[in-house]
Order: sequence, then structure tokens, then C-alpha cells
Amino acid sequence: MEKLAAAPIRPTIRLALGLLLACYLGARILEVASSPVPRTAIVALDVLSAMAFALVDGARHYRLRGILVFTAICIVVGNLIENVGVMTGFPFGRYYFVELMGPKLFHVPVLLGLAYIGMAYVSWTVARAILSNFGGAAAEVPIVALPLAASFVMVAWDLAQDPVWATVLHGWTWRDGGPWFGVPISNYLGWFGTVFTIYLLFALYLRRRRQLPLAAQPVSMNPAIFFYALCAAGNVLQTLPHAVPAVVQDPTGKQWLAADITAASALVSVFVMGGFATLAWIGHSTHRTTGPGEESSKGMS
Repeated sequence: MEKLAAAPIRPTIRLALGLLLACYLGARILEVASSPVPRTAIVALDVLSAMAFALVDGARHYRLRGILVFTAICIVVGNLIENVGVMTGFPFGRYYFVELMGPKLFHVPVLLGLAYIGMAYVSWTVARAILSNFGGAAAEVPIVALPLAASFVMVAWDLAQDPVWATVLHGWTWRDGGPWFGVPISNYLGWFGTVFTIYLLFALYLRRRRQLPLAAQPVSMNPAIFFYALCAAGNVLQTLPHAVPAVVQDPTGKQWLAADITAASALVSVFVMGGFATLAWIGHSTHRTTGPGEESSKGMS
């Protein structure tokens, strides 16, 4: 199949994306560095730089209207299900948020609701690139294919992150603990269902707009793939010695070695997230790059 060259990134957009990547990297370094910066401010830098990256890069693929629709879906679905989760224990398990995540909207920190946007967008784009390994035959792929693939990519991120943020840093607390370093298995099932809902709604939106091409020619997915890989690298940084207790305890009284938790996070980051990033890079580099407008016109979303 003929390979189409992706449209070059305009210098101003390239600069903006580079600055946002640098901000995100700075946040990940501050997480493990001895610094007077308040931890909530570091979380805000982490979340807001990822969200801004999604808005800037997403506008290249889906135009401003499309990425704002994606953002709205993330905010509404994410906050709704998280609030239900805190109040009822479904679908994630019984948990609550503490002060680390900052001010709340009802039961859920504002930053947590916004955190869905950046990683959901990056995971969606990584999954798009992986599916391009199938030759870009978008018309032959069911509409649920990309939402399913993207859900696996994003849950891999949470598999690496949740034990660190819950059991070590205490950004939130799982009332009943769980086998994955204090995190229940139900959390990941709930996460999968939540992000699949977000992705399916966006896929349906793209299908409805199939008569309105969103990109005149293929657009590079490399910035988003690099962001996902950078996130995985940031998780590996957590294995460096920094100011956390050697032993942490979940609400059931079970004790865990913090070094074991960060090592497990690093392993998932390298071999699962790293695997997804590698497949995405291979798929995007060696097969035809299909622009989102082309996808929507062919039925894949």
C-alpha cells in the first residue's frame, strides 16, 4: 500500500508541543526530586500540561471543535462516574480522595476530572497508530475496535500509576485494599468500562461527521506517541531514591514495601506501556498514515 507523507507540524505548533512536553517532564522530575514546590502544585502541573498537550495536538487531528467535543465527553463521563464511584463503590470499588489532589467538585477533585483528558487523548492516538499496523483498512474495522484498543492502552497507564498514587502517595484511599499493592481488581474493570464509554461516544461523534473531513491530509501521531512513552519513563523515575516511607500500609492493615510498588510500576511501564508505544511507532512509521477525516469517512472511529 502506498505510504502517504504526514503533513509537517507548523513551527508555532511544534514549539507549543515541545514546551508542553517539557512542562510535563518537569512535573515528573519534581515528583521524585527534593523540592519546596507543594505536591498539589506538582500534580496540577502534571495534569494541566497533559491536558493542554491534548488540546493543541488534538486540534491538528480533529480541529478545535472535535477536540473540544472529546474534552467535554471526558469531563462529563469521567466526573459523573467518579462521583458515583465515591458514593456507591461502583464500578471501581470503595474509595475516597484526600487533600493531595486539591479542591473538589462534589466528591471528586477538579484535577482528577481534568486528568482524564490528557491521557485519554494520548492513549486514543497510540491505539490509532497501533491499528494502522493492519494496513489502515479502516472500513473493515468495526466501530468498537479503536475504543477497545484505546481502553487497553489507557488501563495499562492506570495499572502502573494507581498503586503509587493510592498506596504510597495517598492521593486517594481504597477502603478495602486490594491484591495489586492495595488496589482492588474492580478498579481496573471499572476503569476499562469508563474509558471505553468515553472512546465509544467520541467514535460515534466522528462517524456522524464522516461527511466533514477533519484533516486535509495525514497528520503525524508521533508527538502523542512520544508523550505516552515519556509518561512510561516518568513512572520508571519513581524507582529512584526519594522522600517516601520505606513501608506503607493500606486501610486493611496490610503492609507493602514502597520499593516493590515502584518497581512493579516501572516493569508495567517498560514492558506494557513501552510495548504499546513501540507498536504504535512501528505502525505509524511503516504503514500508511490515515488522517482522522479519512477514518470518519470510511467508518472507523
